[in-house]
Amino acid sequence: MMLRLLLIEDDPRLGPLVADVLGQEWDVTLCEDGESALQVAAEQYFDVMVVDRRLPGIDGTEVIATLRKRRISTPVLMLTALGEVRDRVSGLDAGANDYLVKPFDFDELTARLRALTRDYSGVGAGIEIGGWVFYPEDSSITSPYTGRVMLTEKEAAMLRLLASEPSRAFTRQHLLSAVFEHGEQLGTVDTYVHYIRRKTDRDLISTIRGVGYRLGTPA
Repeated sequence: MMLRLLLIEDDPRLGPLVADVLGQEWDVTLCEDGESALQVAAEQYFDVMVVDRRLPGIDGTEVIATLRKRRISTPVLMLTALGEVRDRVSGLDAGANDYLVKPFDFDELTARLRALTRDYSGVGAGIEIGGWVFYPEDSSITSPYTGRVMLTEKEAAMLRLLASEPSRAFTRQHLLSAVFEHGEQLGTVDTYVHYIRRKTDRDLISTIRGVGYRLGTPA
C-alpha cells in the first residue's frame, strides 16, 4: 500500500509534473492553493506533505503554521524558489521539517521524502499507553494483567496512528482514510475501535464527542 502524499503547488505545469513523478512511489493528492489544502488535510490522513512557499491566498509558511496549530504533525518538505538563509529559516520556523530550493533534482526530492517518512514510521521500540505497551512492529500489545495480546493488521494500524500523536483527537474520516481501503463506511472506524477496546481496555481509546477518537490513558 503506497504512502499518502499531499502536494500543494499552484504552478499549472510543475504541479502535475511533480505529482506524476512522485506518483511512482506515493499516492499523491494535488492541491493548487493553501485554503483547499488545509481543508483536505483536515479531512484525510497523509504520511508526508510537499508545500510550495508562494501560493495564492494563503502563503505556504502560513499553511504549515496552521497545520501545526491544529496539532497535525505530518512531516512537511517546503519547495521554494527563495533560497536565502532567512527564507529557509522562516520556513523551518513555521514548522517545515525540510526545505528544497527550486530548481531541484527529482532524485534528491524523492530521497528527502523517503527520509522524512522513515523518521515518522512509528516502528521500533514499544510505545507505552498507560500500563500497556504497544509494539507496532509485530502488531501486539502487552497487558499489565494477562501478557501479550495480538492485534489484526487494521487494529494495529489504527492504534499506531493514534499513538503517533497521543494528544490529538482524530476525526473518524481521518482514521478511515488512513487505515481502510476506499469504499469503507465511517461505521468501520467505530467497529474497529470496539474490537481494540474488547481486546484491551475500554480506556485505551477515548471518544471525543463531536470529533472522533484520541489515545486514552488506561490505568
